[in-house]
Amino acid sequence: MFLQKLMLCLSTVCNVFYVIALNLTVRIMHFISPSLTKKHIIRMNEKTTMTQNPKFKYEDWGPTFNSFNFVKAASWHMWLSLGQEAFLEKEAPDSPVVTMDGKKTSIFQYLRGTLRRSIEFKQLVKDFSDVADFLVVYIAEAHSTDGWAFNNNYDIKHHRSLEDRLSAARILVQKEPLCPVVVDEINDVTAIKYGALPERLYVLQAGKVVYKGGVGPCGYSPLEVRSFLEKMN
Repeated sequence: MFLQKLMLCLSTVCNVFYVIALNLTVRIMHFISPSLTKKHIIRMNEKTTMTQNPKFKYEDWGPTFNSFNFVKAASWHMWLSLGQEAFLEKEAPDSPVVTMDGKKTSIFQYLRGTLRRSIEFKQLVKDFSDVADFLVVYIAEAHSTDGWAFNNNYDIKHHRSLEDRLSAARILVQKEPLCPVVVDEINDVTAIKYGALPERLYVLQAGKVVYKGGVGPCGYSPLEVRSFLEKMN
């Protein structure tokens, strides 16, 4: 565990410097050539959901990499990730969550074998419901309207109470995720312990972390989870 924590701290420091450098680079590039900046940002995010979601066009999210809110949000997510306790092949933390009707429960209450969005995630639930139990944990909003906001996105502000979070999660439930949806407590305990901000996929088995996906959006890969579950099947 000590080695994993040490590597986490080192990678977090490197990533913070990367985010700051990226923001400064984008600002300079935008001043010199906005069109070149656009190509660079699109290429950088070509594997993320932002470029694949037909709801969004570049103008909705691309220019936000030129903002202080991008640095602030990314740095905050990385700071919280320093508290994570979920490491590959180690015991998974049974962190508390809240059901959609406001009752307190925990991650392990949903375990048979498996943990965390999108059409691809729905397909995973359909295809592997006989192999794994799926659970969506709705955590802090990554792109709140009063934070690192995208245009043409849901009007969700930073959650200041559990009811705020439950109200936001009800929007997700309307999309019929095909599996239980719970919300993180307002102190973000589950997001912290699992290093889940802004999004992350896990597979838990017998109380252990057997798959730990990368941090989203770049590391969020339902296809990788599909491959892993196929091997388990």
